[in-house]
Amino acid sequence: MTDFKKFNNLTGWAVFIASLIVYILTLEETASFWDSGEFIAIAYKLEVSHPPGAPLYMLIGRMFSFFAFGDVTQVAYWINMVSAVSSAFAVLFLYWTIVMLGRKLINAELGNETNVQKILLAGAGVVGAMSFAFTDSFWFSAVEGEVYGMSSFFTAFVFWAMLKWEIVDDESGRNKWIVLIFYMLGLSTGAHLLGLVTLPALGLIYYFKKYENPTWKGAFAAMGISLFLVMLINSFIIPGLPTLAGKFEITFVNTFGLPFGSGALFMIALLIAAIVFGLKWTRRKEYVTLNTLILGITFVLIGYSCYAVILIRSKDNPAIDQNNPENVMTFISYLKREQYGSRPLLYGQYYNAPQPQTKQGAPIYYKDNDEYKISDYKVETTYDDAWSTFLPRMYSSSPAHIQKYMAITGLREGEKPTFLDNLAFMFSHQIGHMYVRYFMFNFSGRESDIQDADYLTAFDGNKDVPDFIKNNKSRNQYYMIPLILGLIGFFFQFNRDPKRFSATLMFFILTGLALVIYLNSPPIEPRERDYIYTGSYYAFAIWIGFAVLAIGSAAMKRGKALAYGALALCLVSPIILAAENWDDHDRTGRFFSVDSARNFLASCAPNAILFTGGDNDTFPLWYVQEVEGFRTDVRVIVLSYYNTDWYVDQTKVKMNDSEAFPYSLDIESYRQGTNDYLYVDERPQYKGKAIDLKDYISLVQRKSPVIQRQLGSGTVINTVPARSLFLNVDSTQVEKLGVIPNSLKKYQTDRMTFTFKQGENFLEKAHLMMLDLIATNNWERPIYFNYTSVSSVPFDLDDYLVQEGMAYRLLPVQKPGSMREIVNTDLMYDNVMNKFQFRGLDDPSTNLNGDYRGFAQNHRSMFTTLADALITEGDTTRAKTVLDYGMEVMPKESLPYDIASVSFVQAYLNIGEEEKALAMGMEIAEMFNEMATYHQKKMRYDYEFRKYLNGLQYLQSIFSQYGYPEQAARLREMLDGQNTMLSMDRSNF
Repeated sequence: MTDFKKFNNLTGWAVFIASLIVYILTLEETASFWDSGEFIAIAYKLEVSHPPGAPLYMLIGRMFSFFAFGDVTQVAYWINMVSAVSSAFAVLFLYWTIVMLGRKLINAELGNETNVQKILLAGAGVVGAMSFAFTDSFWFSAVEGEVYGMSSFFTAFVFWAMLKWEIVDDESGRNKWIVLIFYMLGLSTGAHLLGLVTLPALGLIYYFKKYENPTWKGAFAAMGISLFLVMLINSFIIPGLPTLAGKFEITFVNTFGLPFGSGALFMIALLIAAIVFGLKWTRRKEYVTLNTLILGITFVLIGYSCYAVILIRSKDNPAIDQNNPENVMTFISYLKREQYGSRPLLYGQYYNAPQPQTKQGAPIYYKDNDEYKISDYKVETTYDDAWSTFLPRMYSSSPAHIQKYMAITGLREGEKPTFLDNLAFMFSHQIGHMYVRYFMFNFSGRESDIQDADYLTAFDGNKDVPDFIKNNKSRNQYYMIPLILGLIGFFFQFNRDPKRFSATLMFFILTGLALVIYLNSPPIEPRERDYIYTGSYYAFAIWIGFAVLAIGSAAMKRGKALAYGALALCLVSPIILAAENWDDHDRTGRFFSVDSARNFLASCAPNAILFTGGDNDTFPLWYVQEVEGFRTDVRVIVLSYYNTDWYVDQTKVKMNDSEAFPYSLDIESYRQGTNDYLYVDERPQYKGKAIDLKDYISLVQRKSPVIQRQLGSGTVINTVPARSLFLNVDSTQVEKLGVIPNSLKKYQTDRMTFTFKQGENFLEKAHLMMLDLIATNNWERPIYFNYTSVSSVPFDLDDYLVQEGMAYRLLPVQKPGSMREIVNTDLMYDNVMNKFQFRGLDDPSTNLNGDYRGFAQNHRSMFTTLADALITEGDTTRAKTVLDYGMEVMPKESLPYDIASVSFVQAYLNIGEEEKALAMGMEIAEMFNEMATYHQKKMRYDYEFRKYLNGLQYLQSIFSQYGYPEQAARLREMLDGQNTMLSMDRSNF
């Protein structure tokens, strides 16, 4: 082996190909849950995603979509391939990074390496890079249509490029690498901002290269300058330049009367002039470093210019056009993510601080005919210093968050937290639970894919572990091998190369612990957030590679063979990671994320309106409509977006095959800052009465003093003067349109009453617009809700909802008090049995994680709802067909029993299938009892535990009610056992 450079390059590309093949073999074939459906849709049609957007990812995804060659069902696969290729490149650059850093550790002189050194360096690169390639979090992002794979590529490239810069001796040659790094950082903003946090680590590398006798003072100065560059890009260039453009825009348009866009164009011209002047001046003065810095910032801006795509595409008003950032002012709001609010970082309030003082902040503008006008003002809040703290960690006033704060810290209701409580929450939950646990997921082992699952150590086995946990595909045991190797490499680099160790450590901290502090996450998240911290796992993988050099160097003193044996020993790390993680990262054969979306849409009548709730309710629907073109006549309305004027405006125009919505309220009634909240202010004359909905909408439109109240601040707001609103039904119109099937006409009503639920005391703008739509639509278009949107509405709709599949249709019918819910059995039977899809749910080898199990549970509930309705009608034959079909398409072997499965037991008993019901019921009971016991042993008195306990109680009541004393007694015995265990530690429940 003579030419290490060639060998090193070939090995690097072999690592790239190996990781890419693995990612292709395990690649998601369609759009997965969460943001993937949105990103695939916006890439395919070049639409506008949620703030702050990902224009570069969108453009590259669009290019990859061409490989589908017109087959829309393959578009998702090819856009997912962007992540696979990007991630494989990240692994490639990690390999080369480990080799370059490793040279110093074993004194391998460039061009004069010994054969053992060559093997150890390449082996270190392979072990570290392939270990990272197969880590839980990185592999997860590598096989789906998300931005994190591309973000990892930019992070890996920038760190590698800085090491390349370090070995270049020619000054001009080194500066070219600096400019390239800045350009890549600029481009990376078009995917994700995580790449920016590499700058302090790069600053240390720069400092140690430039100064032969470094000092602590100099190192801290280098980090300070680098952090300043991070702030410059993240806080000034990205949101700051558009903000400055906005100030010019307001001045030029509103003050000087110039055309729209003139202020922004002037600022761009001013910026270009400043750059040209700076480059010429620094060149004339021979200020090389400053010239390079200006040139680098220029290339950051060139990379950042990909955001122009957002403006251009928004101007075309695509179907997905979030925040409508088509002018300077809305674009600023989009880039600054203003719709998400902010979290206190260095100083702020505790969660139970008294009501803050508020004052009017900066104006919010909208584009009128010939100028920008103010629609509202931002609100600035000031909390009492006695209830505020440095580094606030427990700040959220959400009731669910407050309960979690108190559970974690032991605080009682109304008790003021101390700074020590604040730190306790930070260390135990934010750092411990939301970072260290994730870190251990990747290098020690993972208990399961259940939300908030624990990590595994080398001492955790399968003894006394329920089958559900034991057989969970995400139960991965690495026996801490990657962790131990990483620690060996950590200390080896610390001893042999402290300069580069400090850069690697800085990289590790900034992409891990520092990010935890910066994000200041709330105590409850809708899903695990481990993918955020892949940069720190990347840094740790460098140390895993160095373990080869550490063990190999020690072994080499006793002979070359032992050194090679050390390499073979360390190869256990990527091998065990690949073996353990394969089944829970293999996404082939699963389609239910898309099938569930199709089932929702297939439940709707033509030209329907479907209200949805969160991300997983919505993004797969967007994908199915925008990419596969399925049921584009249905307009999907996201309730949280419906609170914004831009989203309401979008519903007033035709999109795809969906016609515009009718409203009686005009823009002045729903513009931002107007009717954002309408508080229930029950007047004495309406006590216990309902008011006419149409009359009320008219009063809102006319800004009638009858419904207005003046706040203490002097602000006048509209209110709801009664706790109930009624809508008179146009029976002639209903008959003419035939919206009520013959089987449900006996429930038809002439008046619908919407009463506020207990504890609900205001309407959000979204609900006001929904009521306006219901009243104005006059049954012309079918209106549907999914289960999450129904639960988020503050007034009661249940009496008027008819289930027709996976969606509930609003109809002028009145549910009898004795009926659980109204079901259009014939239509729902046809939908479920003939139109719905359940691909891959019957295959035990398919990787159906918690997201898929959750949606399967909803579908199981759908089967039993239909069966129960058929049984009520006396149609036990079709009821049995429905139940058997539900068990066939979602068998326990691939989808373990859940709380919805209990209803199958009751339904089978109702149709006389006693043997099947009893066997199934007791099997479910044993599983629930095992899981509840396991949670008690782990001291987890959470939603999962309560779910299993409630399931046991439900089963016990069924067996008691239906006269099966033996089974009921066994369930009572299980419940008594759970309660005995629970009574030993009541304080935790």
